[in-house]
Amino acid sequence: MQNLVTDLLVTLAYGVVGVVLMAVGYVLVDVATPGKLHELIWTERNRNAALLLASNLAGVGTIVVAAIAASEDDFLLGLVGAAAYGIVGLVIMALAFVLLDALTPGKLGTLLVDPQPHPAVWVSAVVHLATGAIIAAAIS
Repeated sequence: MQNLVTDLLVTLAYGVVGVVLMAVGYVLVDVATPGKLHELIWTERNRNAALLLASNLAGVGTIVVAAIAASEDDFLLGLVGAAAYGIVGLVIMALAFVLLDALTPGKLGTLLVDPQPHPAVWVSAVVHLATGAIIAAAIS
C-alpha cells in the first residue's frame, strides 16, 4: 500500500510540473501572437492559433516525458530535470520562433492568427515539435 501512495504522489508531482510547464508555454504563445489567445481559439475558433498552441504543448510534453524516462527512478533528479529541461525547451522554442520570424516575410505572429488557414502555421508547428524532439533526444 505504501508503494501505491508513493507512486501516486510521484505521479502527482510530475503531473504538476508538466501542467505548469504547459501553462508557461501557453503564456509564451499568447505573448508571441497578437490578440488574446483564449479568444482566438475558443471564441473565434482560429485554427491557426490552435495548431500553434497544440504544437507547443506537444513539444513541451515530449520534453517532460523524456526527462521523466531518463530520471532512472531518481524522483528528485527526475522532477528537477523535467522542470529544467522543460524551461530550456520553452526558451529554445521561443528562440526558434523568433528566428523563423526573422527569416520569413511578414510578421509571423500576425500570419499565424489570420482567420484563414495559412501554411506558415504548419511550418511553425513543426518547428515546435522538432525542437521538443531534439531536446528529448538530448536528454536520453
